[in-house]
Amino acid sequence: MIVRIPRVLALLVILLGTGASLSAQTAARGVVVSGNVQDQTGAVLPGATITLTREAATTPPAPIVTDTAGAFRFEHVVVGAYELRVEFPGFTASVTQLRIAARAPSPLTIVMQIEGLSQEVSVSGGGDQTSGSAAGNLDAVAVDAKALDDLPVLDGDVVAAVSRFLDSSALGTNGATIVVDGVEVNALSVSTSAVQQIKINHDPYAAEFMRPGRGRIEIVTKPGGRDYSGTFNLRFRDSALYARNAFAVSKPPEQRRVVEGSLGGPVEGFEKTNFVISGSHDAEDSQSIVFADTLAGKVQANVATPFRNTLASATINRQQGEHNTISLRFSHQQRSTPNQGVGGTTLAEAGRNTSQREDDTTYSQQTIVTSTLLHEFKLMVGFERQPSVSLSTQPRIVVNDAFVGGGAQADSLRTEKHFTLVDAFTWSPAGHVLKAGVNIPDWSWRGYVDNTNTGGTFFFSSLQSYALGQPYSFTQQRGDGQVAFLEKVVGLFLQDEMRPRPSLTLDFGIRYDWQTVFHDTNNVAPRASFAYMPSESGRTVIRGGAGVFYDRTGPGPIQDLLRFDGQHLQQVVLVDPGYPNPLAPGQSLGSEPSNTVVLAPDVSIPFSLQYSLGVERQLAPKTTLALTFVGSRGYHQFRSLDLNAPAPPLFLARPDPTRGVVREIESDGTMRTASVQVTLRGQMTKRVNGTAQYSYGRASNDTSGVGWMPPNSYDLSQEYGPADWDRRHGIELFGAWTAGRWFTLGASFEGYTGRPYSLTLGTDLFNTGSANARPPGIPRNSLRGPAYASLDLRWSHDVTLSRDPKGRAVTLGVDAFNVLNRENENFYVGNLSSPFFGQAISASAPRRVQLSLRARF
Repeated sequence: MIVRIPRVLALLVILLGTGASLSAQTAARGVVVSGNVQDQTGAVLPGATITLTREAATTPPAPIVTDTAGAFRFEHVVVGAYELRVEFPGFTASVTQLRIAARAPSPLTIVMQIEGLSQEVSVSGGGDQTSGSAAGNLDAVAVDAKALDDLPVLDGDVVAAVSRFLDSSALGTNGATIVVDGVEVNALSVSTSAVQQIKINHDPYAAEFMRPGRGRIEIVTKPGGRDYSGTFNLRFRDSALYARNAFAVSKPPEQRRVVEGSLGGPVEGFEKTNFVISGSHDAEDSQSIVFADTLAGKVQANVATPFRNTLASATINRQQGEHNTISLRFSHQQRSTPNQGVGGTTLAEAGRNTSQREDDTTYSQQTIVTSTLLHEFKLMVGFERQPSVSLSTQPRIVVNDAFVGGGAQADSLRTEKHFTLVDAFTWSPAGHVLKAGVNIPDWSWRGYVDNTNTGGTFFFSSLQSYALGQPYSFTQQRGDGQVAFLEKVVGLFLQDEMRPRPSLTLDFGIRYDWQTVFHDTNNVAPRASFAYMPSESGRTVIRGGAGVFYDRTGPGPIQDLLRFDGQHLQQVVLVDPGYPNPLAPGQSLGSEPSNTVVLAPDVSIPFSLQYSLGVERQLAPKTTLALTFVGSRGYHQFRSLDLNAPAPPLFLARPDPTRGVVREIESDGTMRTASVQVTLRGQMTKRVNGTAQYSYGRASNDTSGVGWMPPNSYDLSQEYGPADWDRRHGIELFGAWTAGRWFTLGASFEGYTGRPYSLTLGTDLFNTGSANARPPGIPRNSLRGPAYASLDLRWSHDVTLSRDPKGRAVTLGVDAFNVLNRENENFYVGNLSSPFFGQAISASAPRRVQLSLRARF
């Protein structure tokens, strides 16, 4: 690609020129007093009432309300002494004395406290102080917009950058929960520059959410503001600046170009109304690395897997009177991903083309009903469409852990129409903060057209059996693969935070969860936590809690139950079939018994009990240390069993010859985790600010998820062992060193000990059609993979074009990922029949360099 520099520079000049004009208009209005209001955890407080009163003033000024990002701004403020008063339901009023000179003061950060504690004003890092609030835990991870600018973030993907701080045991069946401005979403629907703040593990036992704090990512987006401002980002990567991947014969030609930005400000002609528009276009010309073994010899090849993603969003915010704030957001995302599924042992011919479109509309309203009652209403309505088309219609050939060829057999179409609802009240009578409401994280009309595996798949245990034409199984689908269903997930919650004494905070909550299809209606989840300050200084906090968290299935298991009911879509498994024709003379595939999926009669929704106890200490005004023990127990965890598996001791034939695999979804699995975490966060020195976290723990279970089936359905004695995500030691850190006005150096490091994997024979000992049998007496996940470590760095330099520290500026940046070029092998083969047994077949990316340009006005 040829980058047309003159066009980029012209656009930059236009943006900066626009910024200069708008800045001049702002300066003519006079001195500005602005800032941000947040609680002690660093979470912003939209809707706080702020009054700026001048000494000896005869007429009280009209108060203003913070916007959706907790920001406020007073204009036309003349020289003099003032009192800034901030009020928010459930928090003690904050009063700050200000003296305004001829020059505008630096933006303020007002840190509010739960009623009963004293207030403080901090110019930065409002969440880096100990707090008596039950939600003020300092082992949380918080990243604000400034930190995101300073840290190395690959392609600006902020969700991926912070996801490593999640706890796999807290994720549940559907993975991490993403909450944007209080609404649960499938993905971030605004561009990176429109993000104000990201938090993980904020209020871990909140009854408002289905999953624990370590299982969700909370994102707050930027408001429009009262002045025009914007950001334009250009990120560029090219393989000329890369090291070679360890599994590539040669360094493949790759390039990624990300153009992204946002613009916000007032809507002319509409008082107290502002807007934010954001968008991005992400174009990547990437290569997947094939590392396979075939009859013709080893295959090491680079396969083009380009990626295109366009995102656009527009938000309108309006202050309706003094007590109502409404917001309306539209977002659109279009993604194209050809040649997916290729890489490792999967050859280029077995790829598929996928695309995705998603459109969402979100309405939010916040109403201050009285001085102690706050009402929040949020509704998101959306539509998704995701087709997948195989590159080849040939039958799929799978030689376990050697190569995958033929067609992908992955033709399908997924559609979804959904809405998400949150309706909650916060009431703060004396000594209490009560929050109650209903949230519907998923109410969706889903459609699925399943044309996968209609051409069939042959499975071979080894290259030798492939050369002899002896597959151990053949699977194929036929019939009606169209399903449509309504998935409903509903939650009710009530939470009360009380302070019986100034040094003690108690938080009690209860939640009820319900979902369709699974007729389990007693999912009541009590939760409680406390925070105790043993000394008057407040520098030490003892914090603990426990809570029950229910899981949900997501659409996958529901689709399986509807598709494979024995009538609509027939899935046939033939053991020891012929090749290339799987049928024996006179045999008809239509006469073969088909597979079915059923629910166990006693199936219930899985739940986990999480508990923690920790000590937090204020080491310096802006530096804290937290030591936390976190444990969990998982009950009724999902897994699957084959009720019609060939019976022991010979495993020759299925008990019911008229049926194939009868996969029963049951909830008899267990899980146990325990970990100790040490978190240091805040301003370490005058110029260094960041977070470091070390953890040591263990995680064990006897299931790998709702779709997992053990090798022998009649003997589960060897299934309990290390969980798939078990890592004994882990280190995470990120931070930035600011060298005055010269440059900023940001760093991010992550290191872990290896994950477990299983030793398998690669043969179908139990005649089930799966070659996942292990040697006798060998438990699941008995082997351990290699450790992982990666250091990322970012150098950036700001060229300011205005005296205002938040005014016009251009930032030049250079990011280096995996700076030490460590070979992080990420998948080891435990199959004894594979030519790669005991070896890795892929590795994480080598050292890569990213160039960036940011214009801010």
